[in-house]
Amino acid sequence: MGEPALPDEPLDRGARTAYMGHLATLSDQVRAAVAGLTPAQLDTPYRPEGWTVRQVIHHLPDSHLNAYARFRLALTEDNPTIKPYDEAGWAELPDVAATPPAVSLALLEALHIRWVRLLRNLTDAQWTRTFFHPGTQTTFTLDQALVLYAWHGRHHLAHITELRRREGW
Repeated sequence: MGEPALPDEPLDRGARTAYMGHLATLSDQVRAAVAGLTPAQLDTPYRPEGWTVRQVIHHLPDSHLNAYARFRLALTEDNPTIKPYDEAGWAELPDVAATPPAVSLALLEALHIRWVRLLRNLTDAQWTRTFFHPGTQTTFTLDQALVLYAWHGRHHLAHITELRRREGW
């Protein structure tokens, strides 16, 4: 599942609503996807050299917390330069192994409630606001970032569901 094609033009209301729907339902979908997994299954990589299911569960709120902050920065500053972070490094920090997945699932749920509430109240003009990502040297509109993060959630959800399918869990 390659990265999505980002729109060059503003999204219409229907497209925005659909992408927001992906964010609004992600925590329930991830929770369902990991239900009943054993600790050994949670510590299984979804592909060789890939993250474990546990790391993916903790990565989603890490990434989406950064995304939420990026949206808020773009709404309150003119084309702010955001701070990239070392995703792989964060996945290796000791809290990932020490924190029950339920904690990150609750964090993801609460974060998405707040984030989607913000998104549903943006004006068309606010969706055209931008932030600059120095790691990719890319300026993103909020419409483009919405598409990217809706895809991101589905992408990692598919890692989990496809592993379960392959392993017969």
